[in-house]
Amino acid sequence: MYRSHSCGDLRASHINTEVTLAGWVQKSRDKGFMVWVDLRDRYGVTQLIFDAARTPKEMMEKAKSLGREFVIQVTGTVIERESKNSKMATGDVELLVSKLEILNASITPPFTIEDKTDGGEDIRMKYRYLDIRRNPVKESLIFRHKVSMEVRKYLSDQEFIEVETPYLIKSTPEGARDFVVPSRMNEGQFYALPQSPQTFKQLLMVGGMDKYFQIVKCFRDEDLRADRQPEFTQIDCEMAFVEQEDILNVFEGLTRHLLKAVHNIDVAEFPRMLYDDAMRLYGNDKPDIRFGMEFGALNAVTQHKDFGVFNTAELVVGIAVPGGNTYTRKEIDKLIDWVKRPQVGALGMIYCRVNEDGSFKSSVDKFYDQEDFAKWAEATGAKKGDLICILSGATNTVRAQLSALRMELAARLGLRDPKVFAPLWVVDFPLLELDEETGHYHAMHHPFTSPKPGQMELLETDPGAVKANAYDLVLNGNEIGGGSIRIHDKQMQATMLRHLGFSDADAKAQFGFLMDAFEYGAPPHGGLAFGLDRLVAILGGQETIRDFIAFPKNNSGRDVMIDAPAFIDDAQLKELSLKLDSKE
Repeated sequence: MYRSHSCGDLRASHINTEVTLAGWVQKSRDKGFMVWVDLRDRYGVTQLIFDAARTPKEMMEKAKSLGREFVIQVTGTVIERESKNSKMATGDVELLVSKLEILNASITPPFTIEDKTDGGEDIRMKYRYLDIRRNPVKESLIFRHKVSMEVRKYLSDQEFIEVETPYLIKSTPEGARDFVVPSRMNEGQFYALPQSPQTFKQLLMVGGMDKYFQIVKCFRDEDLRADRQPEFTQIDCEMAFVEQEDILNVFEGLTRHLLKAVHNIDVAEFPRMLYDDAMRLYGNDKPDIRFGMEFGALNAVTQHKDFGVFNTAELVVGIAVPGGNTYTRKEIDKLIDWVKRPQVGALGMIYCRVNEDGSFKSSVDKFYDQEDFAKWAEATGAKKGDLICILSGATNTVRAQLSALRMELAARLGLRDPKVFAPLWVVDFPLLELDEETGHYHAMHHPFTSPKPGQMELLETDPGAVKANAYDLVLNGNEIGGGSIRIHDKQMQATMLRHLGFSDADAKAQFGFLMDAFEYGAPPHGGLAFGLDRLVAILGGQETIRDFIAFPKNNSGRDVMIDAPAFIDDAQLKELSLKLDSKE
């Protein structure tokens, strides 16, 4: 064996024991007559000592030659450390080395392999295999493993069966572009990589599996926004003979189990909020409810004076910033500049101070009086010492802008505590979304989502009013899971596809296999998929998912470590019957 113990094992109880360790050189300190080396593996760090008084000269010279990240094997005797290090689990002891073997030398790494490294993100992504040696990344990957195992444990205990579904499937329109794979054996034809196993899990319900889950890779060829990956992992689940309440109960249970197992936190309540209320009160469908600052609609109390900015707006809406009256005029001006950034897009911001004596001071004093401002405070819930921030414009636009401001202010005020977990179900989403450019409706979730009971007929008269039998699980302002009760009737599915603009021929070509399966006694079914990457990051107290993925892509969808994607040679192109329009 290369080692009898790991570098994290040794304690005072091992003193006078002979052990063998193997690992990487973290760092070394050469005092001439004595050399100390910190040896690291996945489990921890042990200090090695080479003492000229007790170590042969040849071995001392070899010890002095060790560089950072050399892979070595040592045998020696565990001794008590003179200067103990309480910050190290092995800090009471060190290993007096009697045998040293260099298993592999290393060139100097491009950044320090330490918790606080000097390497920027780009260089660490290029040498990701070195970055994984650092504790923060290593521990994030181990944390992901623990969460995944707890997921499997809970679902298995609930009688879910893990079933693998194919990666090489048929391209179907599900919202984003597919990644496509040419088939050499079927000239001119292509597979697609799944955006999700949606149709397969429905077919498993037709097949009588009853409860299915899979921790599965999914792929979407879309323009990447912050903290998105072209390939991501879902905890994909489906159940037969269920209604919405059954599914919500099961996956509340999973979330409770994870919070308890990972953080020993008990969460008693999973509030439920209508989609319409989430948009009205928070401006988005994944509100962070760890803090207040709910939106206050102000049209009725602002559009009665000669202030054109408000009078011409479709929506005037504000939030009360707790303690915000302490902001200086300069700080408020910076806040106004923040909302005018292209990423937010507001034209400006009106504010109103709520003074400790109950009076008000606003940037629009000449248009409104103290009585008006009191109504603004009432509508937004502002108290003495608060600051009211107001935006106006088109309803959907201004809600998104104020939502961004709300989250920014909460971050500045320290209200987004990563150790506090506030789950929320958002329910009753619209079934369809109107594409303002084309004037056509498309499915807000996917074409297989069932409308709420009794609303199918509205598809003919008022399609925008139809609510979906759909639900999202939100945690700390992030959607961590979403799903729906599915359509299981062939005729209803055909009607739904027709309203989404599919001809009968298109529907048959794209989804004929699913429609055919519905002819053979499809049970009522529904499910939910968690985003594992996002879930793990939030449970780990982080906002970014990259450190919880072993080999992530950058914001351009590139793996800079292996330099992918890359061109393939002409022989491969010919074999696949492909021809490029241009090749640089």
